[in-house]
Amino acid sequence: MQQVVLQEESLGDGLISEERLFGLAEKMEIIQLLAMAGVRRMRLGSFAHSRSVPQAANTDVLVALVRRHAPEMQCTAIVRNERGLERALRSGLDHICVEVPVSEADSRMHYGRPVDEVMTGTVRLIGIASTEGALVRAGIDCAFGCALEGPVADAALLETIDRLTGAGANAINLIDTSGMAHPQQVGDLVTRILDRFPQIELSLHLHDTRGLGLVNLYAGYTAGVRVFDVAAGGLGGSPDGSPDNVATEDAVHLLHGLGAVTGIDLNGCCRVVGRFETLLGRTLPGRICRVLRQRTAGDASGDDDCSSAINPCWPD
Repeated sequence: MQQVVLQEESLGDGLISEERLFGLAEKMEIIQLLAMAGVRRMRLGSFAHSRSVPQAANTDVLVALVRRHAPEMQCTAIVRNERGLERALRSGLDHICVEVPVSEADSRMHYGRPVDEVMTGTVRLIGIASTEGALVRAGIDCAFGCALEGPVADAALLETIDRLTGAGANAINLIDTSGMAHPQQVGDLVTRILDRFPQIELSLHLHDTRGLGLVNLYAGYTAGVRVFDVAAGGLGGSPDGSPDNVATEDAVHLLHGLGAVTGIDLNGCCRVVGRFETLLGRTLPGRICRVLRQRTAGDASGDDDCSSAINPCWPD
């Protein structure tokens, strides 16, 4: 039986495109539900300025609250510059995420700078964080292809990984930014990377844009990946309901069927999804919770109703 770690992204990547801002109490309620479901690793948000990323407001306070009320939870957040890193370290966060583009067009569109300039700054951030004793996971945007440039050369990707690990990154996250990944590509690329960098923790951040999210996760798992980014309900797409992140509950269902161990309870996941849907006022694109709801629709007791939410019980 293989142990698999699912990093929950619903409060990080999942909320970025949401216009409805979540307060600290709502985020803590979601975190409690996730913890009760067995989630032990999550991204809380980012240390970006709230003017550019409104959902990132009060990330410092959220880190402190989680460290107090859920010390068993391994938390991380995105850091993009030295000021953000300083805030993250001051809040007590000992694990951070950085991201770099591998596509020149994507870099200029989303970072406003050429790839080499972004890489230079990121290498410096990794060095500072490592010196301070923090673990660093380095994500690579458009690892499986860029919507603006097309395919990304394996050589460029391997060179990027070499620079990031050389700077002190403890883990590498391949991000399917454009949702272009294909299972054969995922399997081949993962195999090549693990052969060249057997010492690193390799994770996948997959998108379900073209309906291949779970298939790509399966391909990555078969090739040896044991850490995946997921988001409750598939949260992270546009508010119009288009899919984006792989749904936590769907990933749990798949992996448990393969005999993998995640430590996450499927019904608990669905309670999280139900709470998000109540707060957002819409149905999320994840699939398995809808199946379970149909099965329990006639249960008069309601004990297994996946749409129910558990009231928060942590002290103030």
